[in-house]
Amino acid sequence: MRITLSFAATQDGYLDDNTATRLKISTPEDWEAVHALRSRHDAILIGAETLRRDNPTLKGVATKVVVSRSGKIDPQLRLFQASTGRILILSEQPIPALDKVAKVIVARAPLTAARIVTELERRGVERLLVEGGAQILRQFIEEGLADEIRKAVNPAICLGEALGSTPFRYTAPEGTPTREEDLGGMQVTHYTLQADRTAEDLHYLQAAIEASRNCPICTTCYRVGAVIRTADGTIYTGYTHETSPTHHAEQEAILKALHAGADLRGATIYTSMEPCSKRASEPESCTELILRYGFSRVVFAAYEPSKFVCCEGACTLRSRGVAVRVYSSLTNEVLQINSHLF
Repeated sequence: MRITLSFAATQDGYLDDNTATRLKISTPEDWEAVHALRSRHDAILIGAETLRRDNPTLKGVATKVVVSRSGKIDPQLRLFQASTGRILILSEQPIPALDKVAKVIVARAPLTAARIVTELERRGVERLLVEGGAQILRQFIEEGLADEIRKAVNPAICLGEALGSTPFRYTAPEGTPTREEDLGGMQVTHYTLQADRTAEDLHYLQAAIEASRNCPICTTCYRVGAVIRTADGTIYTGYTHETSPTHHAEQEAILKALHAGADLRGATIYTSMEPCSKRASEPESCTELILRYGFSRVVFAAYEPSKFVCCEGACTLRSRGVAVRVYSSLTNEVLQINSHLF
């Protein structure tokens, strides 16, 4: 998933004031640019506090997502009455009052950014726009789950501590590529925290999928292919049961790399299906192997269906600081290769 964070702030770093009405920070030109940004994403996400306070409709994007820990959401809010498209509510508990107006996803607590991203990817979201509030923005930044950040500051508005809520100030890491523009007086800065590697990822993912076609058909295991690209560009491949009836694809590729004396720290592994997180036939899962050998990125095409176990590979890797990217556009091809299981 490609994730963009977007917010508008006052000169002194506030996203809102402490009054009952919504503080309008953006200029018309900036607001027009925000709508254009929304149109380039599959989904938009806000926190429940922002939903209750601003009562938005979130126009301009097909899927609207709200994160709520308390479950206190009024079904009469404008989002549910005026919006079209899919509405997803991520909550740590059921919200029966919303059953007729939204799809409530009861996620395992705590509702981390890693968990949020994983649940949305499982439902086909590939480009996510996060608009806040401050707590949600901080959560994504602290967990390292932001690829781009759009910060818009209105220098004409300065609240001061008396009228401000909690200031939200973002400082990018040194050396971060930036682009600046002026939109009707708004000072807009775009930060690129992670380069877009879509073309490269799809190339190696397709190679992993092709490798999976070599797997023998088995009624107790998925046919999976894997490709490792080390930090120095060396490539190693593997597929399920290539050399052993208990080896998974990632394990086969890792063993080849280790046999060749490769350093896997900082490497990327491309696999046609989510790395397993629980195994009975081997002492370590593929997720544990990826963590042990210091891979920095994991890219895959399909989440593992819950036919054998409930896989937590992606969420576990993200929670341990590994960058994970999923391309659901290739999911159907992977599932077709494994159609004997369904």
